[in-house]
Amino acid sequence: MTVEAYLNPDFGWGERLIFFAVTMAGCLVCVLLIIGGTALSASSVPGKARKAVFYKRSHNFVQRFYEMIISGSSVMFFSCSYVILNHIYSLAQEGAGGPGIETFVGVWESWKDFILLLLICLSCVLNTVLDKFIIPLKRIDKSEKASIRLLAMFYVILILIYLNFIGDESEYSPVMMYYLGLMVGRFVYFDASFSDFIEAIVNAFKNIPLLILGMALMGALTNFGFKAGYLLERNYYIVGIFYTHIFMLAAIFIIHLSHILNLFIRKPEGYDEGAKESAEESGESAEGSRQEGDDEAYYEDYGDYEEYDGEEEYYEDGYEEYEDDGDWEELK
Repeated sequence: MTVEAYLNPDFGWGERLIFFAVTMAGCLVCVLLIIGGTALSASSVPGKARKAVFYKRSHNFVQRFYEMIISGSSVMFFSCSYVILNHIYSLAQEGAGGPGIETFVGVWESWKDFILLLLICLSCVLNTVLDKFIIPLKRIDKSEKASIRLLAMFYVILILIYLNFIGDESEYSPVMMYYLGLMVGRFVYFDASFSDFIEAIVNAFKNIPLLILGMALMGALTNFGFKAGYLLERNYYIVGIFYTHIFMLAAIFIIHLSHILNLFIRKPEGYDEGAKESAEESGESAEGSRQEGDDEAYYEDYGDYEEYDGEEEYYEDGYEEYEDDGDWEELK
């Protein structure tokens, strides 16, 4: 078994450029859909805060989508690696030979579970390297990343279920069991309370639209790749899906680092994002970091008023918005 067996010799640079252009277009469409949806949700925010809320939410939701693609690709790395290694083992059992094949069979039979655990760890390391250094996502916090990574496991489980349903030759049940175990462990752990469990469920469900959007993008691109002959069924469907994720990573890398979103998401005047981040890093709340007497400038800068998201109260105690000019004034 050689690496060439998993490659398509007809998938040259010209075809790769076409596939990448289609992938880039698909990613941009998804991003614009997210921005459009955010604009609609922010339209209910009154006064000057609307632009600031739209700016903050748009970047946050777009980067959550990026994290979905990054985490899904990292998990697919583990799944694809398992399928290839297991395929090599199956061929060896059928009599196929090659340099080091006997050593591989012995190691796989004795240390299979540890190898799979190592691959899971490597996928986690890959995820961190991607979203921290290569495609740095600074607009989402650790809890949001954790929720997205949890959904990424469910994202891959859905893909594997579909591959089993269409009768792919490979065996995906062990991989699905690993991911199901990780998901259950994420929801139920030793010192977890019922409120922790409910919070984890709620945080995951908040990102379901991004999961659906990511699934739709991946499905459309993979279907195009197989129909165009860029991806081959003989290489296993999961290998083609992994190739698709590589192109998706390259697309969001360019979109993210080119700052093309600045054409659609304009920073409001007076929005001092650096000051807010500095206050959060120092352990102070944005409210605690403002000085007495500059309430109006504070709200004009940050405009989020307790992270208005449709669930939390928009009006902070002691403040009201005037209908005529939208200025904020402390109630006596």
